[in-house]
Amino acid sequence: MGRGKIEIKRIENSTNRQVTYSKRKNGIIKKATEITVLCDAKVSVVIFANNGKMHAYNSPSTSVEDILNEYQNKSGTFLWDAKHENLKNEIDRIKKENDDMRIELRHLSGEDIGSLQYPDLQRLEDALENGVSSIRDRQAEIHKMLEKNQRMLEEENYQLNYMLHKQENELMDGGSISRAEMDGGVRNIPQDQRDYNYHNPFGFRVQPMQPNLQDRV
Repeated sequence: MGRGKIEIKRIENSTNRQVTYSKRKNGIIKKATEITVLCDAKVSVVIFANNGKMHAYNSPSTSVEDILNEYQNKSGTFLWDAKHENLKNEIDRIKKENDDMRIELRHLSGEDIGSLQYPDLQRLEDALENGVSSIRDRQAEIHKMLEKNQRMLEEENYQLNYMLHKQENELMDGGSISRAEMDGGVRNIPQDQRDYNYHNPFGFRVQPMQPNLQDRV
């Protein structure tokens, strides 16, 4: 006996409905695949389940967009209004610019230049020379800033050493600065400056004045 005719209506049982959906969805996609292979047809199938999940099939080298564009061309029915058409054109333009920039970056890094003609190579060389010139200018600018900072540090070091030796001289002359205060001042000076003082102990030292021996007579 053959199968009985099935009444086409909504399946109330959710489990049976899901099983039927899965089987028939696979059957539709199978038929779409077969007609694509057997008849060299362009097929695009999009199925949305009641839970929102999407299942799709497209013929090889075919997308839903290709199918819709061909449908518009064949039927004369426009699926997009002018606003969406302009948006699509803008997206295509941005994609092309992005592709062109990727190609240019490969050329700048020395890749894929075998097919370039002489004018293209000349423009590429000019772009690289301009880039190198900009980098050298930036390097010179940074070098000047470093030299300026170095001079400022040297001037600050000079001032600190001068103050340190002035305190030492005042102490040797019987000034009011105690040894503890001087040691505290030395500790506050960075290590590199103390090293400088160690190697240049007489850089700023003034000989203390000797007492007049005749005054003692």
